[in-house]
Amino acid sequence: MRRRTLLAAAALASPLATGRAARAAGFTVGFVYIGPRLDWGWNQSHAVAAVELARLPGVRLVEAPYLPESTDYGSGRDDAETRAYARALNGLIGAGADIVFSTAFDNDPFLRTAAQRYAGIPFRQASLLPLKERPGRLGSQNALIHEGHYVNGVAAGLSTRTNRLGFVAGLPLGAVLLNVNAFLLGARRTNPQARVHVTFTGGWEDATRDAAATNALIDAGCDVITCHLDAPAPIIATAESRGVRSCGHAFDQAPLAPRGYITGADYHWTAMFRGFVETCRGGGALPDFVTGGYDKDYVRSSPFGAGASPEAIAAATRAIAAMKEGQPIFTGPLDDNRGRRVLAAGTTLGATAEALQRTDYLLDGVVGSPP
Repeated sequence: MRRRTLLAAAALASPLATGRAARAAGFTVGFVYIGPRLDWGWNQSHAVAAVELARLPGVRLVEAPYLPESTDYGSGRDDAETRAYARALNGLIGAGADIVFSTAFDNDPFLRTAAQRYAGIPFRQASLLPLKERPGRLGSQNALIHEGHYVNGVAAGLSTRTNRLGFVAGLPLGAVLLNVNAFLLGARRTNPQARVHVTFTGGWEDATRDAAATNALIDAGCDVITCHLDAPAPIIATAESRGVRSCGHAFDQAPLAPRGYITGADYHWTAMFRGFVETCRGGGALPDFVTGGYDKDYVRSSPFGAGASPEAIAAATRAIAAMKEGQPIFTGPLDDNRGRRVLAAGTTLGATAEALQRTDYLLDGVVGSPP
């Protein structure tokens, strides 16, 4: 999942070129990626869905050029990178896009501006909860990836010998804390002695920093590593090089760890995006916000790798079935790692409860705290 703070730019105020007059027959889907398209993570999960959409009869795919990871950082910027994002959106419209998907997350003034200017075209982005500002046909979606991290934890709890699990996280946003907590509860389900050691790197894509964080966790005794980053490859590859097991995030990283990969929490946007395309082609209106997990096939677990024991596979398979049936992950009593009761006995937080996405604590059993 991306955590984006894109800034509005005057570049979108320029008139649209007359490219739409040359629209190709059929239906055109446009994608713009904020970060490397093939990043073994967030962007690549969308790129796979884009390719699948292009295989639908009568559907054409147009993709904007790669935009640097730094595109969305700063305040009040008007420079080459921010203008490049505006040009990318304009280019997709000029190429005849009937719907535009961006991998930007949450606060994206560029998309709001574009949606207002090109009010007849649906724009989609990711967000935790429904967007507060929705000009034109701008909408958002999310997948309940914490369910996948819970399954990861179930398998990891049976895969550790030290009872120390490592989690490399970017920034301490609600969705990240939620994933750490879900991973812990999954691990505790199969191994009550398991603890999750979390490290926050302060960013989403920095191979050197991410590898260093992984090595530090392994040096501290963690023998199963997972993460919540946009580009997880350095985490999985480093764990593999150190001979420890790993669980993936966002996209199947099994090829990076042929010996130690257990499974992973994967986004599966294809089913959701196919529904958007079919609705648009039929003349219907898209929902303001869409979310779901295993129950809607928006989240999947990676195929089990060589690092998964038969016991771990059996337990994770049962957990996947439970997620599909809507079994709650968070059931009280639960305390955070500062001794505060966060969920009373006999109560649960449902899979789609806003409280889940607004998580601002780490549970007892997580070692570490936000910076």
